[in-house]
Amino acid sequence: MAASIRQFTCRRDNFGVLLHDQDSGITLSIDAPEEGPILRALEQEGWRLTHILTTHHHDDHVSANEALKARFGCEIIGPADEAARIPGLDRPVRGGDRFALGRIQVEVIDTPGHTAGEISYFLPGEKALFAADALFSLGCGRLFEGTPAQMWESLQRLRALPDDTMLYCGHEYTATNARFAVDVDPGNLLLQERVKEVEALRVEHRATLPVALGREKKTNPFLRADDPELAVAFGMEGGDPVAIFAALREKRNGY
Repeated sequence: MAASIRQFTCRRDNFGVLLHDQDSGITLSIDAPEEGPILRALEQEGWRLTHILTTHHHDDHVSANEALKARFGCEIIGPADEAARIPGLDRPVRGGDRFALGRIQVEVIDTPGHTAGEISYFLPGEKALFAADALFSLGCGRLFEGTPAQMWESLQRLRALPDDTMLYCGHEYTATNARFAVDVDPGNLLLQERVKEVEALRVEHRATLPVALGREKKTNPFLRADDPELAVAFGMEGGDPVAIFAALREKRNGY
C-alpha cells in the first residue's frame, strides 16, 4: 500500500478523505465538501494538499475546491462530462483513464446515474474504491440526472471489483439504508449481521465506513437486482434486473 488514508466528517453527514504518499509528499483529497475539516485534518497529519479528485458536480462535493486551490495551488481532477460544472477543474478524466500520482495508481470508472457524469476512483494498490454518491453501504444514490438502466450498469462496474476492495462513500447514510435493506430482504442473515454492526457503530458515534465490497455484494439490495433470491424476497420473482433496481430505488425514495 503506497498511501496512508484518513477519513473524517464534513458538513452534516459528508465524509472527507485524504490520502498521502510519504515518499513523494503527494496528498489527495477525495472531493472537497468543506474547507475547515480538510484543513484541520491536513494540519493534524502534517500533510500539504496537492490534488483533489472530484467525483461529481454537486455543491457538497465541490464547495471547497476553489478555496483549497487558492491556498495550496493543488491540481483538481474530475469528470470530463461535468467539466463546466466543476469549480477550478484542471484535468478532466473519463472512465477507463489510468494515471499515477506519486506511487498512488488511480483508475477512473464511469458511474453515471446520480448525476449524468459522475465518476468513481479505484486505487488498486490501496485496495480502495471511492464511489461518492454512486454507491453507499447498503444503498445507492438517488437518480437526479440519470436513468435506472444507467445506474444499474454503473453499479455492475463497481460490483466487478475485487471482494477485498474497501468501499469509501460520500455520506454516512448506512443506518437508514440498513433499515430499508432489511425491509426488502428480511431473510438475509449476512445483512442482519451487518445491521447489528452498523447499529453498534452508530451508538458509539463511529463511522460505518469503509466496508469490504465483498460484504456489500451479499447484503446491498441495489447490487443484487439480478439475484433471484432478492427478487423473490422483494416480490418480483423472474423480473428484469433493471425493473427490479428501478422499483427498489423508487421504494427507497419514499422510505
